[in-house]
Amino acid sequence: MSLIRAEWTKFRSVRGWLIATTVGALLIVLFGWLTATGSRSSYQEGPGQPEIIGHPPVPTGPGGEAVKDQFTFAHRTLNGDGTITAHLSPLTASTEGPDGDPRDNDVPAWAKAGLIIKADTTQGSTYAAIMVTGAHGVRMQHNFTEDIAGPTGARWLRLTRSGKTITGYASADGTTWAKIGEVQLSGLPADAQAGLFATSPATATVTQHLGGGGMSTGGRSTATATFDSIATEGVWAGAAWQATSVGDPMDGSTPAVQQSGSTVTVSGSGDIAPDVAGAGVGIERVLIGTFAAATVVAVLGVLFITTEYRRGMIRTTLAARPRRGRVLAAKAVVIGGVAFVAGALGALVTLPVSLSILRENGNYIYHASTATQARIVLGTAAVLAVTAVLALAIGTIVRRSAVAVATVVLLVVLPYLLASAAVLPAGPSQWLLRLTPAAGMAIQQTALEYAQVDFAYSPAFGFFPLSPWGGFAVLCAYAVAALGLAAWLLRRRDA
Repeated sequence: MSLIRAEWTKFRSVRGWLIATTVGALLIVLFGWLTATGSRSSYQEGPGQPEIIGHPPVPTGPGGEAVKDQFTFAHRTLNGDGTITAHLSPLTASTEGPDGDPRDNDVPAWAKAGLIIKADTTQGSTYAAIMVTGAHGVRMQHNFTEDIAGPTGARWLRLTRSGKTITGYASADGTTWAKIGEVQLSGLPADAQAGLFATSPATATVTQHLGGGGMSTGGRSTATATFDSIATEGVWAGAAWQATSVGDPMDGSTPAVQQSGSTVTVSGSGDIAPDVAGAGVGIERVLIGTFAAATVVAVLGVLFITTEYRRGMIRTTLAARPRRGRVLAAKAVVIGGVAFVAGALGALVTLPVSLSILRENGNYIYHASTATQARIVLGTAAVLAVTAVLALAIGTIVRRSAVAVATVVLLVVLPYLLASAAVLPAGPSQWLLRLTPAAGMAIQQTALEYAQVDFAYSPAFGFFPLSPWGGFAVLCAYAVAALGLAAWLLRRRDA
């Protein structure tokens, strides 16, 4: 402890270092404020209608996440437990270009049709479904974010309800059935809506350009499925299937549900999935100033050791404390602790202030749980702390301030900027954020990648190639390796 106190005394005795620490925290706040004040959202409810400050209503799923919930639903009320079974013909589809002109009729990979049990016909309500997709075989999905893969080639589907438990089955011949999955739906009422559905996501061309990501969405896609051999068990209200366009994705130009005897044809547009490509704002966006704060703490970490070499004070320090490894460890604790506090304070101030401004400007903010927000705040602080320690280690290794600072910036800050600003293509950007210490910035990520949603999951759109803790582990590995080399060289070299 005496070593740590001595190193802390050295740090706080330099007024410029204390000022720089404060500046680092304020940079996080400043960039967050600039981001929030510069982001505005408005829309019109129709041609000639007044502009409304805000974002069009966004459906939210049972977990509070933004979702897409648009499909054609041929449904009846299922009273309590029951089963529905049906055979599907192969899916067909029609697609449009951005101008509405007809395009090719290839079935989108995630076009889907099948059987669904849903709390009601409002967007975002709890559900479970078994479905045939355009290119991903049979899937069982529930509550938008969960997806279970089934076999390919199966055309018979079955969905069974027992209380809150929904079980999905698939079969190739209608005789031998394979269980695909079993899920629990809390909040599912006794009287639920169940039946047949079809939907297909819009075609999209995603482009990436210098300074950020851009997405050009194509036209609407409509999937059509024909159901026959429909059989139900349990208490079902009514005898006819009621047609509902959940989320009103169809324009009424063609009948969405057509029934001919025991055969039902359903056509639908939209999607039932997480909204990963919407126009909302992730809360980590307001912490973009972390890169600037990382530059500041990198300079402080380097100067904390190179200043002693430049002034010859290192000889006095090592003479008083012959155990050189402990000296370096004490410096790491002090500079890491200072950077952590600065990062935590900057993030704690930035999040509530900037998010409040974003809401006032009409922006939709993607849901983030309390645990996620805590991870982002503490993770931001931890990234700055480890970056400062890495800078200290590199400063010890090279002993030259300018070279050491440049090295840290090239390792941590520059790769992050090149990847997130889309200066580089998606592939190289992802490798940079896997292999360099800049991977640690993934600790701030809130955007999630879902197998059931096709999208350009690249850094330009807020998606890191590693998990939050996986990316942070890469940064820590660099710091530990550099610190180990620095300690070894400090013992072997003359002061």
